[in-house]
Amino acid sequence: LLVHFTNERHTRTTPMTGMEVEEVERDVAVHWIERLMPPVVTGAVVAVIGLNLAAVPIKNMAPTGFDSWMQAVTFVSVGLVAVYTRGMTQRLLILVGLIVASLIYAVLTNGLGLGKPIDLSALATAPLFGLPKFAAPVFEAQAMLLIAPVALILVAENLGHIKAVSAMTGRDLNPYLGRAFIGDGVATMVSGASGGTGVTTYAENIGVMAATRIYSTAMFVVAACVAIVLGFSPKFGALIQAIPLAVMGGVSIVVFGLIAVAGARIWVENRVDFSDNKNLLVAAITLILGTGEYTLKFGSFALGGIGTATFGAILLYALLNRRKA
Repeated sequence: LLVHFTNERHTRTTPMTGMEVEEVERDVAVHWIERLMPPVVTGAVVAVIGLNLAAVPIKNMAPTGFDSWMQAVTFVSVGLVAVYTRGMTQRLLILVGLIVASLIYAVLTNGLGLGKPIDLSALATAPLFGLPKFAAPVFEAQAMLLIAPVALILVAENLGHIKAVSAMTGRDLNPYLGRAFIGDGVATMVSGASGGTGVTTYAENIGVMAATRIYSTAMFVVAACVAIVLGFSPKFGALIQAIPLAVMGGVSIVVFGLIAVAGARIWVENRVDFSDNKNLLVAAITLILGTGEYTLKFGSFALGGIGTATFGAILLYALLNRRKA
């Protein structure tokens, strides 16, 4: 690839190295991403990720009135740890808040009989070490055709997740989007090859990053290794299953809320002008599409929630931005 350099005295053609070509391609890709997803779009998409998941803990993880109160106890516990502690305890606010809320739950249920008690029988009988159930992949054309379009949704979700992390860290992560997509695909192939489910970036992890303010990628490598080791311990799995549903719901409220706030933070830091009807409508419509789980069906394939909100925000902004000031 040759690029022409011109100045007042002469013009010359200089060959570009492979690294320079890669840098040019990356800059072009980043430019298009920034054009497609300016701050008003990015902020709306990030906020939608949290708001779209809000119904899960509130509607599905509090079957009784007592459970609803325990959710409140949980997120208040997390808040108290976040504000009134320091050092490592504050860094582990989600874990510490979960433990405190679980102990309170145990006292109220197992001790006072106010709700469904914590059952530790499975924990007592589960072996400390054991192999998970592996299964070889099976290839079926109908199943693959049904699942393949989901990749488009995951691209949109991953893009929103990366934008959320970028807003939290204050770093431009656009140059790493390609790596993130490749990593997502490779992880899913590895998981599927051993009988696991498809994997992707998870909003819950982003919420934990926002709460702890720990953004080191090395931390995720260590966490992944620890998770793999714990995957060979049925006793640990039984311990996780023993955590009260209401307590997990309270923690989820905190995590999903932090993601939604990260979207608003993008608007504030980039000084998005909401007196401009273009920005106002893009943000308003995107939030409702994602929060209300707006779904579009294409035959047997359905695009809903975060997917419709992400693509809708991009397309709507492109349409409304055609008018020049």
